[in-house]
Amino acid sequence: MTRLVAILAAIALVALLGGTAAYVWLGRGVDRFAACTAGTVTGEAAIGGDFTLVDETGRTVTAAEVVDRPTLIYFGYTFCPDVCPLDAARNARAVDLLAERGHEVKPVFITIDPARDTPAILAEYTDYMHPDMLGLTGSPEQVREAAAAYRVYYARRGEEADTYLMDHTVFSYLVLPERGFVTLFRGAPGAQGAGVTAEEVADEAACYLEKA
Repeated sequence: MTRLVAILAAIALVALLGGTAAYVWLGRGVDRFAACTAGTVTGEAAIGGDFTLVDETGRTVTAAEVVDRPTLIYFGYTFCPDVCPLDAARNARAVDLLAERGHEVKPVFITIDPARDTPAILAEYTDYMHPDMLGLTGSPEQVREAAAAYRVYYARRGEEADTYLMDHTVFSYLVLPERGFVTLFRGAPGAQGAGVTAEEVADEAACYLEKA
């Protein structure tokens, strides 16, 4: 049942993006990012916004403090057996490719499993993925509000306290300090079949950064 809800949530998000893209194209003229990807959705979309979470050191941070430079945000959890590590590693590789082109982009991993993902666990996980990756957790309410801002679906699957899994959407969001959300990327190739590679993320993100 939760998997069906996840699919429906993803369909709703795609519909939202398509509708917003049409609004931007028809109502605002040619957007400066139009050449970066088909169906570009800019910060006009109702995605993103403020949040308050807890970083790897236990410090409470706001969205403005987190997105202090171009940022690639992903919602997942450290106990995820397949999709999350593939996506996080893909994002880490994309950030390195962007750095080679002169673009500094911060990779951020926001947990949707705050019951298990403490700051210490997130620090170990993100340090392994990339030295600059920032892990964020918080209270269940704080995580819920952050996920809602980015239209992220998640739900617990299983009753065992230590072995349950989480169903969740698998988008990565490119966010700019002054403009907010500009685009998103589907999951990496692998566990769910075809996906978006690190090279493709870097190519598209570079286009946005160069035109911002």
